[in-house]
Amino acid sequence: MEKKIIEFNKAQREGKAEQKFHSGDVVKVFLRIKEGEKERTQVFEGLVIAVKGGQSSFPTLTVRKVTHGVGVEMILPVGSKNVEKIELVKRAKVRRAKLYYVRTLTTKQSRMKYKDIKEFAGKTEKVEKAEDKKAEEKVEEKTENKAK
Repeated sequence: MEKKIIEFNKAQREGKAEQKFHSGDVVKVFLRIKEGEKERTQVFEGLVIAVKGGQSSFPTLTVRKVTHGVGVEMILPVGSKNVEKIELVKRAKVRRAKLYYVRTLTTKQSRMKYKDIKEFAGKTEKVEKAEDKKAEEKVEEKTENKAK
């Protein structure tokens, strides 16, 4: 039974790129909203204060932003059909897994030291390329073994 569940989760994940989000990330969430017969995309940009189920196939993000002095939080399942995509805008250096204390801070107090996202983009590309080469080598080895 467990193998069937694992296979089902892998099949669900195939079409979506895996991205690891951490607390302290500023993300743009593109939500698909249906109003009557019309469908539109709404962007929600905010700070990730919690990631639950990080090891599962579809973790849940708690994203917070302050609009006109009012704090707004959304709990978003990453694998939801209503979530078109999630973009990483910036990443902050934080020392906590859950940033619930940010709720009590003012907007000015809650500012964090952010890292430039271009640094992360370059690192992930290098890692992906290295993994692709290893994967290609493994496939070549398997095909050679089958041919023999």
